[in-house]
Formats: sequence, C-alpha cells, structure tokens
Amino acid sequence: MSDENNKPEAQEDGDQTNPEVGRDNVPDQEGEIVKLRLQLNAKEEEAKNNYDRYIRQVAELDNFKKRAAREREENARYANENLVKDLLPVLDNLERAIAHGSKGDNGKPLVEGVDMVLKGFLDTLSKHGVHPVAAVGLAFDPAQHEALAQVESTEHQPNIVLEQHQTGYLMRDRLLQPALVTVSKAAISKEKKIEGTEVENDQVDD
Repeated sequence: MSDENNKPEAQEDGDQTNPEVGRDNVPDQEGEIVKLRLQLNAKEEEAKNNYDRYIRQVAELDNFKKRAAREREENARYANENLVKDLLPVLDNLERAIAHGSKGDNGKPLVEGVDMVLKGFLDTLSKHGVHPVAAVGLAFDPAQHEALAQVESTEHQPNIVLEQHQTGYLMRDRLLQPALVTVSKAAISKEKKIEGTEVENDQVDD
C-alpha cells in the first residue's frame, strides 16, 4: 500500500516541472522578437535613407540634363560669335576703303584699299582654320577641284591645273568649296588630225 501511494505523488511532481521549463523559454523568445524588431526598424530607416538619396540624385540628374540642354542651345546660338567679332574690323576697313576711294581722282586708292581688306579678310579666315585650296600647277584632284574645261597642252602633262576660275576653300580638312579650274589634256598630233580628216572625207565620198 505504501508503494502505491508514493507513485501518484511522483507523477504529480513530474507534471509540475514541465510548465517551469516553458516559462524559462519565454524571456528568450521575447528578447529575440525585440532584437528582430530593432533590426527591422534599422533596415526600414536604411531603406528610407536610400530612397531619399535616390530621389535627390534623380532630381540632380534632371537639373543637370536641363542645364546641359540650355548650354547646348546657347552654344549653338552663338557658335559663330568669335568669327563675327573678327570679321567686324574687316567690314570697318572695307567701309573706310570705299570712303577713301570715293574722294580720289582715279580708282587706284580704292583698289589699294580693297586689296588691303582682302588680305585682312584672308588672315581672319586663316585664324579660324579656313585656307584656300592650292590649284594652279598641281595635278587635278577631284576631291578638291572641279574641272570646267580641258585644254590641249604640249607644255604640261595631262590632268594638270592650268587656270583657276574660282578659289576653293578648306576648313581644316573639310572642303567648303571646290576650286573651279581648267585642266590640261594631251595634245592631238597634226598627223592624227589629218588622218581623222581623211577618214571623214572618205565617209562623205561614200
């Protein structure tokens, strides 16, 4: 009888120990939750800061694009400002030459004045990378010359520029205007001319 009475008491004691073990785990779980909440808050704050930085960068990029567009428009509008400024003295000198030439008894002062203006104008163009195309005496170059006529010549090799009718101009390595020229070609000998005439006469006789 004494053994049977002891068994239930042992079981009851065992049942009472399990809840205590569960209660020991509660503080650990709460601490883990608090820790996770703190990490979540930190990540949310980091994400908010990153988003704010992104918004600022987008705004800065948009402002940069607008500023660059304005600068491009401004540069395009006044791209030739320096050239025009350099040409204004040439215009002034041309007006002076005309005024001076109109007072003279002959046209010599006017011619001299215009010649000086022309030299100043060419110097200004050269300052901006514009140069005349070399032509007379050189081999015909279809990339820079445009032939208006061909003339027989016994003094020159074929395809030599004999005369320039209009000056060509280059802007650095880009052609602005071709030189209009007359080009030499091989002279036909008298014998060939006579032979050609005889052939024509034979054809007429037939």
